[in-house]
Amino acid sequence: MAANETGQRVVVGLGELLWDLLPEGARLGGAPANFAVMAGRLGNRAVVASRVGTDELGAQAQAELEGLPVECGFLQSDAEFATGTVTVTLRDGEPEYTIHEPVAWDRLALTPEWRELAREADAVCFGTLAQRAEVSRETILGFLDATRRECVRVFDVNLRAPFWSGELLRGSLGRATILKLNAGELRQVLMGTGVCPYPTEAKHDDEMLRGARRLLERYPVEMVCITLGGQGSLLVTRREHHRHHGLAATVKDTVGAGDAFTAALTHYYLEGAPLAVMNEAGNRWGAWVASQAGGMPPLGAETLERVTAEIGARRR
Repeated sequence: MAANETGQRVVVGLGELLWDLLPEGARLGGAPANFAVMAGRLGNRAVVASRVGTDELGAQAQAELEGLPVECGFLQSDAEFATGTVTVTLRDGEPEYTIHEPVAWDRLALTPEWRELAREADAVCFGTLAQRAEVSRETILGFLDATRRECVRVFDVNLRAPFWSGELLRGSLGRATILKLNAGELRQVLMGTGVCPYPTEAKHDDEMLRGARRLLERYPVEMVCITLGGQGSLLVTRREHHRHHGLAATVKDTVGAGDAFTAALTHYYLEGAPLAVMNEAGNRWGAWVASQAGGMPPLGAETLERVTAEIGARRR
């Protein structure tokens, strides 16, 4: 896919922007925001499209984003609802979430500026959480409908009970180019959409492959990505599939690792890379974020160059 007039592809993280309240302190996050930051670090024109309160946390969020390679000019302000927060506790390195509501990103508005951004977007990543409120759900679906036909719409489901339903999944899948989910979510999506009422637990590659193909048969999705944490990932299209068995990493915490995976996958998908390269890119950047603290850890030029070279080696 060709870049825009600036030489960069426009990649949008659409949905929740929030503060993860971790045991060691607050860190800016939210899956679409984490995604956008990584997309910007990979050289795209990255945009965070969300909504924050006119409060101290909202001001801090905007100030922090200004120091990162993302545009925050499409952040909306809400004078009534507070900036989103999530209390995060870590159990054996895995995050558990208490997601507070209602908050500012429950009231996303499809403004003329957002419609124009949708028309410019080369890729947009969205999930289920920011669709929990009807106002924001209509805005997100309207944004997706306003994108160009060739825009890559990445549905990173990030299921958080009780903030999803079969209806929500079906509406999003009908608009998605790429579906990204983990093995546990695969079973929930198959059951929640009625594609397979009583699927077996996806514990083996052949079971995951069958589940992915069922979704590809039912919906206009072009690729299904199933992530398996440290065990890698499986990419499935209608013509081929590729299994990556993961990379060794000393895990600090996994907050934002999946979002980095999604951003890297999207970046190389836009470049037309083969499945093996997309899988390598997602796993390398996901492993790197997992080895750091928080979803938007500092990234030095040396690390960026090294990981990019390691991914590039898969092309040769």
